[in-house]
Amino acid sequence: MNSEAKKTFKLVCLGCRVNQYEVQGYRDQLTLLGCEEITDPETPADICIVNTCAVTSSAESSGRHAIRQMCRQNPEARLVVTGCLGEADKSFFASLGRECLLVPNKEKHLLIEKLFPQMEDFPEFRIRSFEGKSRAFIKVQDGCNSFCSYCIIPYLRGRSVSRPSQEILEEIRTLIEGGYREVVISGINVGDYSHEGDSLASLLRKIDMLPGLERLRVSSIDPDDVQEDLCQALVSCKHTCPSSHLVLQSGSNAILKRMNRKYTRNMFLDCVERLRSFDPHYTFTTDVIVGFPGESDQDFEDTVKIVEDVGFIKVHIFPYSPRPRTRAYSYEGQVPAQILAERKKYLAEVAKTVAKKEMEKRLGTRTTVLVEQVSCGEACGHTPYFDMVRFPIKGEVSINTMVPVVLREVKEESFSGEQV
Repeated sequence: MNSEAKKTFKLVCLGCRVNQYEVQGYRDQLTLLGCEEITDPETPADICIVNTCAVTSSAESSGRHAIRQMCRQNPEARLVVTGCLGEADKSFFASLGRECLLVPNKEKHLLIEKLFPQMEDFPEFRIRSFEGKSRAFIKVQDGCNSFCSYCIIPYLRGRSVSRPSQEILEEIRTLIEGGYREVVISGINVGDYSHEGDSLASLLRKIDMLPGLERLRVSSIDPDDVQEDLCQALVSCKHTCPSSHLVLQSGSNAILKRMNRKYTRNMFLDCVERLRSFDPHYTFTTDVIVGFPGESDQDFEDTVKIVEDVGFIKVHIFPYSPRPRTRAYSYEGQVPAQILAERKKYLAEVAKTVAKKEMEKRLGTRTTVLVEQVSCGEACGHTPYFDMVRFPIKGEVSINTMVPVVLREVKEESFSGEQV
């Protein structure tokens, strides 16, 4: 193998699960090329790869900070940057004062080839493991066709593109053979998945049949994508977990329309009802944007009410972040910063109370935890319902094992359990 490739490298990943998947792909490729990963911040590396995010202005700031930090800590390194920040703020890279290989989103899979242009043979860009994880995130599609009025991602990632199901299945087989028990189907807009007659529902059914798989999840889904076929797949596949990240964004029909979301409040509630008709304990997590332009007190109350009615076990709350190039950037009715902060704080308190109430329904029940961390005589991991459980260890317990527990107490956003 070309000696040029036998170098040290550092990886920085910011943003979504798709970015995590891609960084793992780079890790696997570089390792197969004979390179060594450096995790100590004080030890300089030959190559630094940063996969960035630009979904919010805060994410952009984090990306710029991470890149500057890599430059300071690794002054002689070959700097490689990819991801959405590279598409959104090219002027930043001109101000760095050093050479930077900027790889556009549409060429992410070619990053290692661009890094070593003199080489002829490269390992395939796919993941074979998932560093530091007991769950493996599998990218099945990229891009988005929705063009929500607040979202810059379609402009940075491009239109939706799906991977062949056979390619996905082969990748998951490799992960199962490597000991992974849970797979999370991920994408920029997973509900857009469509490839040569395969839908997301048919893909889930194919994955569900793979020997050795124990758990299957979909990372995130919009309610308008949960048509009857997908609903049936989510609840009838043997290994799909009874929990979904169902994206809300707002509980107000007026705001949903201004956001260019493709569903109404009642469509969202109908989706929840259909999934819970198969399992009354089916759990939901969600995303909410507070302070969207034009959001009135009543619009916000509509969001609070639906959070209470659904009983989410986790609500990820994002203050509206104006993004250049999006339609909402020029909308009138920008919500004052103080009101936005107050709404975020209030909704967080409501969501915490709602989650605790929902979790208390499962106290005393027996379930199974996939162990993700073990430390100081305690293990933690998630149940099929996506409850985080911490419990004292009895005997030998290791990461990536399934352990039966009884849920004894609700503590903050997790359960205290007892191994049985």
